Amino acid sequence: GRRRPAVLEGTVPRRGQSPFGAHFSYRLFMAICHEHNLNAAPPQARPFGIQVRLKPGDPFVKLVGPDWQKTHWFASEGERDAVLADMESRHLYSRRGDEPSVVFERIEI
Repeated sequence: GRRRPAVLEGTVPRRGQSPFGAHFSYRLFMAICHEHNLNAAPPQARPFGIQVRLKPGDPFVKLVGPDWQKTHWFASEGERDAVLADMESRHLYSRRGDEPSVVFERIEI
């Protein structure tokens, strides 16, 4: 049979060692590049929001729980409204008759 080549030619990783060599570390510092991944409260500079919830009776509730919600924050009302219009629009790959089962609510703090 064919032998698989090592990830880096001439190297064979030991148990517990990265296959990319000793110089490679999975603990590299990485900046947060997507603000929606932050877990902190919204800064005061982003007072406009969209709260997303599920409609009552939606079967997705069985996966995420009845209290599931997601809030997106924006710096301006115009930016928020543009994103909201996109969220509320018909999904490109939706089938005829498919209706979104989420509720969008504008928030201003």
